[in-house]
Amino acid sequence: MADLVRLIRPVRRMDWLCLGAMLCLLGTGVVFIYSAGLGSESANSGLPQWIKQLIFIGLGIPAYLMLTLFDYRHFKDVIPVIYSGAILLLIAVLFFGITINNATSWFDLGFITFQPAEVSKIALVLTLAAYLCDPLRNTRSLKTVGIALILGAVPFLLILRQPDFGTAMILPCIIVSMLFISGLPWKFLGMLGLLAVLTLPIAWTLLKDYQKERILVFFDTDHDPLDAGWNMKQSMLAVGSGGLTGKGIGQGTQNLLGFLPTTVAPTDFIFSVIAEEKGFIGSVWLITLYSLLFICLARTALRTSDPFGRYIAVGILTMLFMHVTINVSMTIGLMPIVGLPLPFVSYGGSFVLSMMLALGLAQSVHARRD
Repeated sequence: MADLVRLIRPVRRMDWLCLGAMLCLLGTGVVFIYSAGLGSESANSGLPQWIKQLIFIGLGIPAYLMLTLFDYRHFKDVIPVIYSGAILLLIAVLFFGITINNATSWFDLGFITFQPAEVSKIALVLTLAAYLCDPLRNTRSLKTVGIALILGAVPFLLILRQPDFGTAMILPCIIVSMLFISGLPWKFLGMLGLLAVLTLPIAWTLLKDYQKERILVFFDTDHDPLDAGWNMKQSMLAVGSGGLTGKGIGQGTQNLLGFLPTTVAPTDFIFSVIAEEKGFIGSVWLITLYSLLFICLARTALRTSDPFGRYIAVGILTMLFMHVTINVSMTIGLMPIVGLPLPFVSYGGSFVLSMMLALGLAQSVHARRD
Protein backbone atom coordinates (compact mmCIF):
# COMPACT_ATOMS: atom_id res chain seq x y z
CA MET A 1 0.00 0.00 0.00
CA ALA A 2 2.83 2.41 0.85
CA ASP A 3 4.42 1.78 -2.56
CA LEU A 4 1.09 2.49 -4.30
CA VAL A 5 0.67 5.75 -2.39
CA ARG A 6 4.23 6.74 -3.27
CA LEU A 7 3.48 6.02 -6.95
CA ILE A 8 0.19 7.94 -7.05
CA ARG A 9 1.39 10.95 -5.05
CA PRO A 10 3.21 12.67 -8.00
CA VAL A 11 0.03 12.41 -10.09
CA ARG A 12 -2.02 14.04 -7.34
CA ARG A 13 0.54 16.84 -7.08
CA MET A 14 0.65 17.57 -10.82
CA ASP A 15 0.17 21.07 -12.16
CA TRP A 16 -3.32 20.52 -13.59
CA LEU A 17 -3.45 23.96 -15.17
CA CYS A 18 -0.30 23.16 -17.13
CA LEU A 19 -1.74 19.81 -18.22
CA GLY A 20 -5.03 21.43 -19.27
CA ALA A 21 -3.27 24.12 -21.32
CA MET A 22 -1.15 21.49 -23.06
CA LEU A 23 -4.18 19.33 -23.94
CA CYS A 24 -6.04 22.38 -25.29
CA LEU A 25 -3.06 23.27 -27.47
CA LEU A 26 -2.80 19.69 -28.74
CA GLY A 27 -6.52 19.65 -29.57
CA THR A 28 -6.29 23.01 -31.32
CA GLY A 29 -3.37 21.71 -33.34
CA VAL A 30 -5.24 18.63 -34.53
CA VAL A 31 -8.23 20.73 -35.67
CA PHE A 32 -6.14 23.14 -37.71
CA ILE A 33 -3.79 20.48 -39.08
CA TYR A 34 -6.97 18.93 -40.47
CA SER A 35 -8.03 22.29 -41.87
CA ALA A 36 -4.59 22.99 -43.34
CA GLY A 37 -4.64 19.64 -45.14
CA LEU A 38 -8.04 20.06 -46.81
CA GLY A 39 -6.51 21.49 -49.97
CA SER A 40 -4.15 18.53 -50.45
CA GLU A 41 -6.22 15.53 -49.32
CA SER A 42 -6.77 14.26 -52.86
CA ALA A 43 -3.06 14.50 -53.68
CA ASN A 44 -1.80 12.67 -50.61
CA SER A 45 -1.80 8.94 -50.02
CA GLY A 46 -1.89 7.16 -46.71
CA LEU A 47 -3.17 8.50 -43.43
CA PRO A 48 -4.04 12.21 -43.26
CA GLN A 49 -1.67 14.32 -41.19
CA TRP A 50 -4.25 15.05 -38.50
CA ILE A 51 -4.73 11.30 -37.93
CA LYS A 52 -0.96 10.84 -37.67
CA GLN A 53 -0.82 13.72 -35.20
CA LEU A 54 -3.46 12.00 -33.06
CA ILE A 55 -1.34 8.84 -33.09
CA PHE A 56 1.72 10.81 -31.98
CA ILE A 57 -0.30 12.43 -29.20
CA GLY A 58 -1.56 8.99 -28.17
CA LEU A 59 2.05 7.85 -27.85
CA GLY A 60 3.08 11.04 -26.10
CA ILE A 61 0.50 11.04 -23.30
CA PRO A 62 1.69 7.75 -21.68
CA ALA A 63 5.30 8.93 -22.05
CA TYR A 64 4.33 12.24 -20.44
CA LEU A 65 2.69 10.48 -17.50
CA MET A 66 5.57 8.05 -17.08
CA LEU A 67 8.04 10.93 -16.95
CA THR A 68 5.83 12.68 -14.39
CA LEU A 69 5.92 9.57 -12.18
CA PHE A 70 9.69 9.20 -12.63
CA ASP A 71 11.82 11.12 -10.15
CA TYR A 72 13.71 13.62 -12.32
CA ARG A 73 16.62 13.67 -9.83
CA HIS A 74 17.71 10.24 -11.06
CA PHE A 75 18.68 11.82 -14.39
CA LYS A 76 21.61 13.48 -12.62
CA ASP A 77 23.29 10.07 -12.34
CA VAL A 78 23.31 9.48 -16.11
CA ILE A 79 24.00 12.97 -17.47
CA PRO A 80 27.21 11.90 -19.33
CA VAL A 81 25.22 9.17 -21.10
CA ILE A 82 22.38 11.56 -22.00
CA TYR A 83 24.68 14.27 -23.33
CA SER A 84 27.04 11.98 -25.26
CA GLY A 85 24.07 10.07 -26.70
CA ALA A 86 22.53 13.30 -28.00
CA ILE A 87 25.86 14.35 -29.56
CA LEU A 88 26.31 10.96 -31.23
CA LEU A 89 22.82 11.19 -32.73
CA LEU A 90 23.57 14.67 -34.09
CA ILE A 91 26.76 13.37 -35.70
CA ALA A 92 25.07 10.26 -37.09
CA VAL A 93 22.25 12.20 -38.73
CA LEU A 94 24.79 14.14 -40.81
CA PHE A 95 25.97 10.87 -42.37
CA PHE A 96 22.86 8.68 -42.34
CA GLY A 97 19.98 11.14 -42.18
CA ILE A 98 17.57 12.15 -44.92
CA THR A 99 17.32 15.64 -46.39
CA ILE A 100 14.02 17.50 -46.17
CA ASN A 101 13.69 21.18 -47.14
CA ASN A 102 17.46 21.54 -47.66
CA ALA A 103 18.31 20.23 -44.16
CA THR A 104 19.77 16.81 -43.31
CA SER A 105 18.06 16.66 -39.92
CA TRP A 106 15.98 13.48 -39.84
CA PHE A 107 16.33 9.74 -39.53
CA ASP A 108 13.77 7.84 -41.58
CA LEU A 109 12.38 5.14 -39.27
CA GLY A 110 9.64 4.11 -41.69
CA PHE A 111 6.60 4.94 -39.59
CA ILE A 112 8.08 8.23 -38.37
CA THR A 113 10.92 10.61 -39.17
CA PHE A 114 12.97 11.27 -36.07
CA GLN A 115 14.79 14.61 -35.56
CA PRO A 116 17.69 14.27 -33.08
CA ALA A 117 17.92 18.05 -32.65
CA GLU A 118 14.65 18.01 -30.71
CA VAL A 119 16.03 15.53 -28.17
CA SER A 120 19.32 17.42 -27.96
CA LYS A 121 17.54 20.52 -26.58
CA ILE A 122 16.21 18.53 -23.63
CA ALA A 123 19.60 16.84 -23.19
CA LEU A 124 21.29 20.24 -23.05
CA VAL A 125 18.81 21.48 -20.42
CA LEU A 126 19.51 18.44 -18.22
CA THR A 127 23.28 18.69 -18.74
CA LEU A 128 23.50 22.38 -17.87
CA ALA A 129 21.13 21.91 -14.92
CA ALA A 130 23.32 19.16 -13.46
CA TYR A 131 26.50 21.18 -14.10
CA LEU A 132 25.27 24.49 -12.63
CA CYS A 133 23.42 23.10 -9.60
CA ASP A 134 26.59 21.79 -7.94
CA PRO A 135 26.78 23.76 -4.65
CA LEU A 136 30.59 23.70 -4.77
CA ARG A 137 30.71 25.31 -8.22
CA ASN A 138 31.38 29.01 -8.53
CA THR A 139 28.82 30.01 -11.16
CA ARG A 140 30.33 33.51 -11.37
CA SER A 141 33.73 32.31 -12.57
CA LEU A 142 34.90 32.53 -16.18
CA LYS A 143 35.80 28.83 -16.06
CA THR A 144 32.21 27.84 -15.24
CA VAL A 145 30.81 30.11 -17.95
CA GLY A 146 33.34 28.81 -20.46
CA ILE A 147 32.51 25.15 -19.81
CA ALA A 148 28.78 25.90 -20.02
CA LEU A 149 29.33 27.62 -23.37
CA ILE A 150 31.37 24.68 -24.67
CA LEU A 151 28.67 22.22 -23.59
CA GLY A 152 26.17 24.24 -25.63
CA ALA A 153 28.50 25.03 -28.54
CA VAL A 154 28.95 21.37 -29.54
CA PRO A 155 25.25 20.63 -30.28
CA PHE A 156 24.82 24.18 -31.62
CA LEU A 157 27.51 23.74 -34.28
CA LEU A 158 26.30 20.24 -35.21
CA ILE A 159 22.72 21.47 -35.67
CA LEU A 160 23.98 24.46 -37.64
CA ARG A 161 25.88 22.03 -39.87
CA GLN A 162 22.65 20.26 -40.93
CA PRO A 163 21.77 23.21 -41.49
CA ASP A 164 18.87 23.95 -39.12
CA PHE A 165 19.35 27.57 -38.15
CA GLY A 166 15.94 27.87 -36.42
CA THR A 167 16.56 25.04 -33.96
CA ALA A 168 20.16 26.13 -33.40
CA MET A 169 18.93 29.59 -32.34
CA ILE A 170 17.14 28.05 -29.36
CA LEU A 171 20.29 26.66 -27.74
CA PRO A 172 22.08 29.98 -26.97
CA CYS A 173 18.86 31.28 -25.42
CA ILE A 174 18.70 28.24 -23.12
CA ILE A 175 22.35 28.69 -22.12
CA VAL A 176 22.00 32.41 -21.36
CA SER A 177 18.79 32.01 -19.33
CA MET A 178 20.23 29.22 -17.19
CA LEU A 179 23.47 31.15 -16.63
CA PHE A 180 21.41 34.20 -15.69
CA ILE A 181 19.52 32.44 -12.88
CA SER A 182 22.80 30.93 -11.68
CA GLY A 183 23.80 34.44 -10.63
CA LEU A 184 25.99 35.40 -13.59
CA PRO A 185 26.82 39.13 -13.33
CA TRP A 186 25.28 41.51 -15.87
CA LYS A 187 28.72 42.46 -17.18
CA PHE A 188 29.30 38.84 -18.23
CA LEU A 189 25.94 38.75 -19.98
CA GLY A 190 26.84 42.00 -21.72
CA MET A 191 30.13 40.47 -22.85
CA LEU A 192 28.27 37.46 -24.26
CA GLY A 193 25.92 39.78 -26.13
CA LEU A 194 28.85 41.75 -27.55
CA LEU A 195 30.55 38.50 -28.58
CA ALA A 196 27.38 37.42 -30.40
CA VAL A 197 27.25 40.73 -32.30
CA LEU A 198 30.92 40.50 -33.28
CA THR A 199 30.45 37.00 -34.70
CA LEU A 200 27.56 38.05 -36.97
CA PRO A 201 29.82 38.67 -40.02
CA ILE A 202 31.30 35.19 -39.58
CA ALA A 203 27.82 33.68 -39.17
CA TRP A 204 26.71 35.36 -42.41
CA THR A 205 29.47 33.63 -44.39
CA LEU A 206 28.37 30.24 -42.98
CA LEU A 207 24.75 30.62 -44.08
CA LYS A 208 23.43 28.84 -47.16
CA ASP A 209 22.25 30.96 -50.09
CA TYR A 210 18.57 30.29 -49.38
CA GLN A 211 19.04 31.35 -45.74
CA LYS A 212 20.68 34.61 -46.84
CA GLU A 213 17.76 35.21 -49.20
CA ARG A 214 15.28 34.83 -46.33
CA ILE A 215 17.12 37.46 -44.32
CA LEU A 216 17.30 39.85 -47.30
CA VAL A 217 13.57 39.36 -47.89
CA PHE A 218 12.88 40.26 -44.26
CA PHE A 219 14.50 43.66 -44.74
CA ASP A 220 13.00 44.14 -48.21
CA THR A 221 9.74 42.22 -48.80
CA ASP A 222 9.92 42.98 -52.54
CA HIS A 223 13.43 41.53 -52.85
CA ASP A 224 12.20 38.16 -54.19
CA PRO A 225 8.37 38.06 -53.88
CA LEU A 226 7.88 34.98 -56.06
CA ASP A 227 10.44 32.72 -54.39
CA ALA A 228 12.21 33.43 -51.08
CA GLY A 229 9.63 36.05 -50.07
CA TRP A 230 6.52 34.11 -51.15
CA ASN A 231 5.75 32.32 -47.90
CA MET A 232 6.21 35.44 -45.79
CA LYS A 233 3.92 37.52 -47.99
CA GLN A 234 1.20 34.86 -48.11
CA SER A 235 1.46 34.28 -44.36
CA MET A 236 1.01 37.99 -43.64
CA LEU A 237 -1.95 38.13 -46.03
CA ALA A 238 -3.53 35.16 -44.25
CA VAL A 239 -3.07 36.72 -40.82
CA GLY A 240 -4.32 40.12 -41.95
CA SER A 241 -7.39 38.78 -43.76
CA GLY A 242 -8.71 36.92 -40.71
CA GLY A 243 -10.19 40.04 -39.14
CA LEU A 244 -11.81 39.76 -35.72
CA THR A 245 -13.48 36.36 -35.91
CA GLY A 246 -11.92 34.77 -39.00
CA LYS A 247 -13.36 33.11 -42.08
CA GLY A 248 -14.27 29.85 -40.36
CA ILE A 249 -12.53 26.51 -39.94
CA GLY A 250 -11.75 25.04 -43.35
CA GLN A 251 -12.54 28.32 -45.10
CA GLY A 252 -9.10 29.89 -45.22
CA THR A 253 -8.57 30.91 -48.84
CA GLN A 254 -4.78 31.41 -48.63
CA ASN A 255 -4.42 27.78 -47.63
CA LEU A 256 -7.21 26.15 -49.65
CA LEU A 257 -6.24 27.90 -52.88
CA GLY A 258 -2.58 26.98 -52.42
CA PHE A 259 -1.18 30.48 -51.96
CA LEU A 260 0.16 29.37 -48.57
CA PRO A 261 1.83 26.08 -49.60
CA THR A 262 0.29 22.99 -48.05
CA THR A 263 3.80 21.66 -47.42
CA VAL A 264 4.38 24.32 -44.73
CA ALA A 265 0.84 25.32 -43.66
CA PRO A 266 0.44 22.48 -41.09
CA THR A 267 3.97 22.91 -39.73
CA ASP A 268 5.84 26.22 -39.64
CA PHE A 269 2.83 28.35 -40.68
CA ILE A 270 0.04 26.78 -38.64
CA PHE A 271 -0.40 30.10 -36.78
CA SER A 272 -1.23 31.76 -40.11
CA VAL A 273 -3.95 29.18 -40.72
CA ILE A 274 -5.41 29.76 -37.25
CA ALA A 275 -5.26 33.56 -37.61
CA GLU A 276 -7.03 33.47 -40.98
CA GLU A 277 -9.75 31.02 -39.98
CA LYS A 278 -10.41 32.18 -36.40
CA GLY A 279 -9.15 35.74 -36.64
CA PHE A 280 -7.90 37.91 -33.82
CA ILE A 281 -9.99 36.03 -31.26
CA GLY A 282 -8.46 32.70 -32.24
CA SER A 283 -4.97 34.17 -32.10
CA VAL A 284 -5.60 35.57 -28.61
CA TRP A 285 -6.95 32.17 -27.51
CA LEU A 286 -3.72 30.52 -28.65
CA ILE A 287 -1.44 33.11 -27.05
CA THR A 288 -3.45 32.83 -23.81
CA LEU A 289 -2.87 29.08 -23.66
CA TYR A 290 0.85 29.56 -24.16
CA SER A 291 0.89 32.28 -21.50
CA LEU A 292 -0.66 29.83 -19.05
CA LEU A 293 2.08 27.33 -19.84
CA PHE A 294 4.77 29.95 -19.27
CA ILE A 295 3.20 31.01 -15.96
CA CYS A 296 3.00 27.39 -14.79
CA LEU A 297 6.65 26.72 -15.64
CA ALA A 298 7.78 29.95 -13.97
CA ARG A 299 5.74 29.03 -10.89
CA THR A 300 7.40 25.61 -10.79
CA ALA A 301 10.85 27.21 -11.01
CA LEU A 302 10.03 29.60 -8.16
CA ARG A 303 8.45 26.99 -5.87
CA THR A 304 10.89 24.12 -6.16
CA SER A 305 13.45 23.87 -3.40
CA ASP A 306 15.88 21.83 -5.52
CA PRO A 307 18.35 23.84 -7.67
CA PHE A 308 18.54 21.00 -10.21
CA GLY A 309 14.77 21.14 -10.68
CA ARG A 310 14.78 24.94 -10.85
CA TYR A 311 17.32 24.93 -13.67
CA ILE A 312 15.30 22.30 -15.55
CA ALA A 313 12.09 24.34 -15.27
CA VAL A 314 13.82 27.51 -16.47
CA GLY A 315 15.49 25.70 -19.38
CA ILE A 316 12.20 24.20 -20.56
CA LEU A 317 10.41 27.54 -20.10
CA THR A 318 13.05 29.27 -22.24
CA MET A 319 12.85 26.59 -24.92
CA LEU A 320 9.06 26.85 -25.24
CA PHE A 321 9.01 30.64 -25.00
CA MET A 322 11.58 31.08 -27.77
CA HIS A 323 9.82 28.56 -30.02
CA VAL A 324 6.52 30.41 -29.68
CA THR A 325 8.05 33.89 -29.98
CA ILE A 326 10.12 33.08 -33.07
CA ASN A 327 7.36 31.14 -34.84
CA VAL A 328 4.64 33.77 -34.31
CA SER A 329 7.06 36.60 -35.14
CA MET A 330 8.14 35.08 -38.44
CA THR A 331 4.55 34.42 -39.56
CA ILE A 332 3.58 38.08 -39.06
CA GLY A 333 6.76 39.51 -40.57
CA LEU A 334 8.62 40.54 -37.40
CA MET A 335 11.46 38.04 -37.96
CA PRO A 336 12.99 36.25 -40.95
CA ILE A 337 11.62 32.84 -41.86
CA VAL A 338 13.74 30.27 -40.02
CA GLY A 339 11.60 27.13 -40.22
CA LEU A 340 10.70 26.72 -36.56
CA PRO A 341 7.41 24.94 -35.66
CA LEU A 342 4.86 25.96 -33.04
CA PRO A 343 4.95 23.73 -29.90
CA PHE A 344 2.04 21.26 -29.49
CA VAL A 345 0.20 22.79 -32.47
CA SER A 346 2.39 22.24 -35.54
CA TYR A 347 2.39 18.87 -37.27
CA GLY A 348 5.40 16.67 -36.56
CA GLY A 349 5.90 13.36 -34.78
CA SER A 350 9.30 13.77 -33.12
CA PHE A 351 8.57 17.43 -32.41
CA VAL A 352 5.28 16.94 -30.57
CA LEU A 353 6.67 13.94 -28.68
CA SER A 354 9.77 15.87 -27.56
CA MET A 355 7.65 18.83 -26.41
CA MET A 356 5.40 16.50 -24.38
CA LEU A 357 8.46 14.83 -22.84
CA ALA A 358 9.84 18.26 -21.91
CA LEU A 359 6.59 19.19 -20.14
CA GLY A 360 6.48 15.77 -18.48
CA LEU A 361 9.94 16.48 -17.10
CA ALA A 362 8.72 19.84 -15.79
CA GLN A 363 5.72 18.09 -14.21
CA SER A 364 8.10 15.71 -12.43
CA VAL A 365 9.84 18.75 -10.95
CA HIS A 366 6.52 20.35 -9.95
CA ALA A 367 5.25 17.18 -8.27
CA ARG A 368 8.42 17.04 -6.12
CA ARG A 369 8.80 20.78 -5.58
CA ASP A 370 8.98 20.37 -1.76
